[in-house]
Amino acid sequence: MSKSVKIITTVESLRTQLLEWRQANLTVGLVPTMGNLHLGHYSLVEQSVKDNDRTCVSVFVNPKQFGDNEDFSDYPRSLDSDEAGLSECGVNLMFAPSIREMYQDGFVTRVSVPGIGEVLEGEFREGFFIGVATVITKLLVQVFPDRAYFGEKDYQQLCVIKRICADLNFPTEIIACPTVRAKDGLALSSRNSLLNPQELLIASNLYKALKCTAGNFRLTGNRETAIILGKELLKTKGFDKIDYISICDPDTLKPLTENNKIGRVFGAAWLGSIRLIDNVKL
Repeated sequence: MSKSVKIITTVESLRTQLLEWRQANLTVGLVPTMGNLHLGHYSLVEQSVKDNDRTCVSVFVNPKQFGDNEDFSDYPRSLDSDEAGLSECGVNLMFAPSIREMYQDGFVTRVSVPGIGEVLEGEFREGFFIGVATVITKLLVQVFPDRAYFGEKDYQQLCVIKRICADLNFPTEIIACPTVRAKDGLALSSRNSLLNPQELLIASNLYKALKCTAGNFRLTGNRETAIILGKELLKTKGFDKIDYISICDPDTLKPLTENNKIGRVFGAAWLGSIRLIDNVKL
């Protein structure tokens, strides 16, 4: 029978527990999440449990990475089922702080990562990566894990976090884990639960369009044509709006123009009021 995960809601209690583990020379893995956990999250959790003596999963819907017109209040929350799932996985600690615990009265500090935090998602969601960078920096300071786990589904976020750790000398090893997909190719995401049945049937075409873009770029070497064809595929499949498809260097996220180089294809598009993102390796 699985042991229940310990739930902690304050930084003080978190550090008390972590001190016990450190004094026992136990390694600690951190999996930051916004909850509503799915198989993608659990793949990160399982890797952390495998790699470390103790695993901490944070569950915190971060208001600072939502814009004025975005879905903070509608973002799906499922704390009870998250607790049950983490217990089944053998997670030792769930850190579930309140907004006030994370952002006390008078909180003004912001962490920004110019360049890689200003393109792609950064261009379409003003302030998004400042919110991400700030909360991840706080979690790394609060937990000081040996390893922290992030999915390649949010590849740009992964790049931002690696930059933070390099620039601020965090000793934490950042572990990138592959995107987990449904059978039709749709990248698993908490927001998928907000799609209606018809939208769910359409959604996997984002992945197919990015694969198509990658294939056309490899075949022809023409970046712009490959992107146009990818966008046309999304339009014909029923997407309401396309924010971008872009072919980028995997480290700098600058536009990639040579088709014989390692790269990444990124895309963001809307189905109704739900915005989906994905990326594939070139």
